[in-house]
Amino acid sequence: MKNDIEIPLYHAHPWHGVDIGDDAPEIVNSYIEMLPTDTVKYELDKPSGLLKVDRPQKFSSMPPMLYGFIPKTYSDTRSAEYCNKKTGRTDIIGDHDPVDICILTERPITSSNILVPGVVIGGFRMIDNNEADDKIIAYLKGDMVYGEWEDIADVPERLIERLRHYFLTYKDIPGAQKHLAQITHIYNKEEAYEVIRRGRRDYDEKFSK
Repeated sequence: MKNDIEIPLYHAHPWHGVDIGDDAPEIVNSYIEMLPTDTVKYELDKPSGLLKVDRPQKFSSMPPMLYGFIPKTYSDTRSAEYCNKKTGRTDIIGDHDPVDICILTERPITSSNILVPGVVIGGFRMIDNNEADDKIIAYLKGDMVYGEWEDIADVPERLIERLRHYFLTYKDIPGAQKHLAQITHIYNKEEAYEVIRRGRRDYDEKFSK
């Protein structure tokens, strides 16, 4: 019997070759670069689609959640426009990266370089050196504990503070110049949906050709 299943010769590029998901922006496919146990900062090497070591984490700083990005999104003109509107500023630009996402789950996941379905519940409006660097907050689809959350307002304040502390310090390297990072707002899922929509439109405009 002839096997008519096509076997791809190469892995899909995590940013450009993976679909965001039919239920976006409410539920999105997320590519995971980092785990809570990682003591160095991994990130996607954009030309090759492979994970690379970017830098050591400062001291014992480790991500308190799964961390990665939403495929086929990009922070550029529309993303910056929304950030400027919400902050009352005019000087913010997009960071020219995919939209970042944090996935919360009570289950231990021990491998990165994987795709995880995330249910979006809100986000952090982060500005890093005048660049929009939003952090979407989601939980693992089907999670038995966090799956009861409807919006970021349901997340315990102590967990929010852990996330805030990580993102305000994770780019610091001992002896190096500090990044001028700030989190201006913690926003609900409706605003998070708009950030994702704008990230998708920025991506289409940049890469649709």
